[in-house]
Amino acid sequence: MSETTLKGIPASEGIAIGPAFCHRPLQLEIPSRSPGSIQDELRRFQSACEQAGQELESLKTSVLARSDAETAAIFDAHKLMVTDPMLFDAVQSRLEAGQIIERAVRDASQELAAMLGAMPDELFAAREADMRDVGRRLLRILLGISDTSVDKLDSPAVIVAYDLTPSDTVSLRSEFTLGFCTAGGGLTSHVAILARTLGLPAVVGLGKKALDQISDGTKLVLDGTGGSVILDPDRVTLERYEAARAKASARLATMQVTSSKNAVTADGRRVEVGANIGDADSAGEAVRFGAEGVGLLRTEFLYLQNTRPPTEEQQMAAYKSVFDALGNRPVIVRTLDIGGDKPPAYLKFDAELNPFLGWRAIRICLEDHPLFKTQLRAILRAAVGFHPLIMFPMISSVEELRAARDVLAEVRAELDSAGLDYAHHVPVGIMVETPAAAMLTDFLALECDFFSLGTNDLTQYTLAVDRTNERVAKLFQPLHPAVLRLIKRTIDTAHQHGKWVGMCGELAGMQKAIPILLGLGLDELSMAPRSIPEAKWLIGQFTDARAREIAEQAMNKATAAEIEDFMLGVLEEFRV
Repeated sequence: MSETTLKGIPASEGIAIGPAFCHRPLQLEIPSRSPGSIQDELRRFQSACEQAGQELESLKTSVLARSDAETAAIFDAHKLMVTDPMLFDAVQSRLEAGQIIERAVRDASQELAAMLGAMPDELFAAREADMRDVGRRLLRILLGISDTSVDKLDSPAVIVAYDLTPSDTVSLRSEFTLGFCTAGGGLTSHVAILARTLGLPAVVGLGKKALDQISDGTKLVLDGTGGSVILDPDRVTLERYEAARAKASARLATMQVTSSKNAVTADGRRVEVGANIGDADSAGEAVRFGAEGVGLLRTEFLYLQNTRPPTEEQQMAAYKSVFDALGNRPVIVRTLDIGGDKPPAYLKFDAELNPFLGWRAIRICLEDHPLFKTQLRAILRAAVGFHPLIMFPMISSVEELRAARDVLAEVRAELDSAGLDYAHHVPVGIMVETPAAAMLTDFLALECDFFSLGTNDLTQYTLAVDRTNERVAKLFQPLHPAVLRLIKRTIDTAHQHGKWVGMCGELAGMQKAIPILLGLGLDELSMAPRSIPEAKWLIGQFTDARAREIAEQAMNKATAAEIEDFMLGVLEEFRV
């Protein structure tokens, strides 16, 4: 067959070469039968829930053995969904309406998934997929079908799928998984996140028609940097990609040896490279890969793992374990950043037509002072003897920043009155996630110590693109000229006021973005731990003058596609 190239969204950098393994999920058919008594049907449901909980715990243990606790925590969220009263009530109401338990579980889980799909938040954008995964697991158990998922994979292959559930992705055996390509998904989908966590190349958003061209065993070249999948590559193409992969592998080995050194440009400008983490285990991984600090410590899992708010002591213990793992390295702790997609049971969220624009992040904290103060107290008390920074998410006005700082001042006064020891000199910054914050950097710089660009939301809000909506996923372009202009404005204005600027969005770990960000004068980049060695090496290849030249040329391009093509040429120049 002749060589064919499919284009998708580059989700995780790298090159994979091998046969296709086409993943086809189990077909789960609702049986034709009369319902038993509601009590009998509910007993079957409760038994299925118990078995699902056992399976999820086993999956979590398996994942912990080869990945980080943050990835494994996906299954803690699934266990909470299995026992969620909303699911139970939805199932019970359908049984009372005369449905059999299999249909009730399918319909209830699909309805809840659709509800979640209409709700916001970066961290929990994939909760719709989580609920569908949980519903399929319960239905499979009720039907008495064993969990085969992707266990047929027994030799190295590129996984091809219309979609992969969280259970599918983390169940894959890493020694046989060369990379992923999927019909749907975007930069923040489970497949993309897991691929970056495991350091595997991935291309998503290829479309169903494109994937219909691939059959089991088809020879593939997957280019996770350029976002292409080549079917039946010819000899010249295959040799070119094999040579590029060999060079990248050799270079990565060298990078990992030197990753403990600080990142500097070719002419000596210091650029800090940190990690995005969520717990002490991922903190340890960050240190192993050479993180110079933590540019984003997510704290949301503490609030979703319990049926009541985490206590001050529980939070202190969690933060202290992270600080201990990082030693004297700086750790930026982002305060609670959740939205209405799957709220904790102890927070009441009303239905919202536009939840991405609704009650979330700092807006919740400024309305619930006890919740906010407990977290701030825990951070300050746990940080004694370490190098913490506090960062407020989703700031869009000077008033919000002032209000948040006022609460922090109240907390410090209360700790003083109580005679409790705490970290006194903690820098305070904000995430620049909205165009409003980017345009107000000059005023905000008078009220805070640093900025961190959250490019996932900044891109979403600037381009009016829901990054969780697969239909418009290809419009989510972090290298869009409008996004780059807001980034440049933020950096330039902050520097004029003597404040440093970091970045903790996905863009910070992308090779094709790093030269531009250097040229724009970014001071710190924070990314998935496994991306750190290559990012440090890449920073060292550019002088400031060359990076500024690249940034200027990129800023003069009219489209994201033109910028990406230009940057692929730059990376080829440096043999990346």
